[in-house]
Amino acid sequence: MLSFAVSRQPTTRLVYSTGGEAPAETKAEKPGVDGSRIRIRLDRRASDRVVTVITGLPGPAAEVAALAKALKSACGTGGTVKDSALELQGDHREKVEAALRARGFRSKRSGG
Repeated sequence: MLSFAVSRQPTTRLVYSTGGEAPAETKAEKPGVDGSRIRIRLDRRASDRVVTVITGLPGPAAEVAALAKALKSACGTGGTVKDSALELQGDHREKVEAALRARGFRSKRSGG
């Protein structure tokens, strides 16, 4: 019979055990519901152009593309999705926050 020591700290978890049942999986929350992952920031590009960058959008690529289309339409601007980050031409932080809030997502501004 093998025995193992279990840490009493709440931030640790059991990685491997030869006995007993597997620990129950915790249900992961939808990203952006608690505001911990969706970030909105302003980025300056060459020739002093301004781009609004939204990172941490939830869902697979098709859902992100649909959400990007809706946000571009709400802001009345062009943009693209690169490396799972949405880039909108211009400063549209307030409009993006309002549109995400209307869809049930919480966002947070990052950067200065």
